[in-house]
Amino acid sequence: MITAPTLSTIPLDQLHRDLGARMVPFAGYDMPVQYPTGIIQEHQQVRQAAGLFDVSHMGAIFIAGNPAAELEKVFPSDLQELGVGQIKYSLLLNEHGGIEDDLLISRLDDGFLLVVNAGRKHHDLDFLRQALPAVDFIPLFEKAMIALQGPKARAVLSGLCSDADPMSFMSIQRTKLLGHDSILSCSGYTGEDGFELICDADHALEIAQTLLDHPDVKPIGLGARDSLRLEAGLCLYGHELTTKISPIEAGLTWAIGKRRRLEGKFAGSPRIFTEMKDAPQHKRIGLIPESRSIPREGCTLHDASGQSVGIVTSGGQSPVLGHPIAMGYITNNIPMEGLTVNIRGTYYPIRVTKLPFVPTQYKK
Repeated sequence: MITAPTLSTIPLDQLHRDLGARMVPFAGYDMPVQYPTGIIQEHQQVRQAAGLFDVSHMGAIFIAGNPAAELEKVFPSDLQELGVGQIKYSLLLNEHGGIEDDLLISRLDDGFLLVVNAGRKHHDLDFLRQALPAVDFIPLFEKAMIALQGPKARAVLSGLCSDADPMSFMSIQRTKLLGHDSILSCSGYTGEDGFELICDADHALEIAQTLLDHPDVKPIGLGARDSLRLEAGLCLYGHELTTKISPIEAGLTWAIGKRRRLEGKFAGSPRIFTEMKDAPQHKRIGLIPESRSIPREGCTLHDASGQSVGIVTSGGQSPVLGHPIAMGYITNNIPMEGLTVNIRGTYYPIRVTKLPFVPTQYKK
């Protein structure tokens, strides 16, 4: 008899159940996918007010001191120039120029902090320890992580923590929230202004409940988290990013630091520099169907002659725009007129569009 693998629970598991969340397996955890109001209302809550996300399934990794030069062997960011209190979106690269994970890397006063994807955190830790044996990577996987996102998130959080209000997008600091030591960053993956905080699991319930007691805050599940990041044109590992896709193909050349583009000396740089010069074989694109049918992951893209020229990696209904949207990869340097997408055997017209689909609202 084959038994299902045991799912790990996040610190706020009981709170989600008490709030009526529908729980689903995700990255080895039992996670809330939606609450009774439904995904569309949760999505709009984040776009119009503030939403609370439990992202404790993700992984934080601490690196004491300043081994920036070593870290730059596998990250293409300018980490030696990264100042205390600053955050970079970065990529963990393999020797072939593929992406092992995308993540946030921050500089604190006593070291660096990585926040990596849930399904990759154990892999990333093993990969980093093998690639950089001289660096001590300290997992903080037992910590709780909470995100507060939306145009009213700043006002809500500032009422509990005066440090929050002056923070600009992609900044970080140690602070106290309700008297508890926390790491607070102005960051997120929704396209909205907002914050993410890391705290001890024992303190998460008090913090989350206090935030939810505010009339402008509602709980948000994984379903709306995905539709929000799709509207913002943001990549999801395992969909737009894999160990074979390069930063250039993914449209993430901007994540490679200026100095690094000149000197190289990071994993996969020969391939990456070749693609920067000659263009990659494929490129990530935004897509808008000219029908009500939704292109889902795995749907193929076809040129005017019917030849397969690409694939959809993420797709869904945009609650803000009121029509389907998608992202995918397409063969570079081909005509973009007359494209179609194969949805369950029927070919529907589809057009390429710029990303993001919905303008971002980050506080600069």
